[in-house]
Amino acid sequence: MTNYDAQLRIEGEDTAPLAVEVDLTDERLKMSLSGQEVADWNRSEMRINALPDGFHIRAEGESVILDVTEDARFALELGLRNAHPHLRRKMSALMRENEI
Repeated sequence: MTNYDAQLRIEGEDTAPLAVEVDLTDERLKMSLSGQEVADWNRSEMRINALPDGFHIRAEGESVILDVTEDARFALELGLRNAHPHLRRKMSALMRENEI
């Protein structure tokens, strides 16, 4: 799976989250809002932290928070090694499930 549904918030702003689709194809993270691309970042140039309120992403001077519906799959596809305990448990369960 390379497409994920998410809620996008701009870090530091107090506005309602926006529903976006996130595509992780070809080592890039692309976000679309109502079919319009709003971000296209090289994954190697992003800094991502998985925190309880979502994935905090810093890229090209932007700071956003993504609350991804399938957060464990998203984290594994990104190759994240560190996350908060609840997400780590979900990631571990998903990896065990895929070993069968």
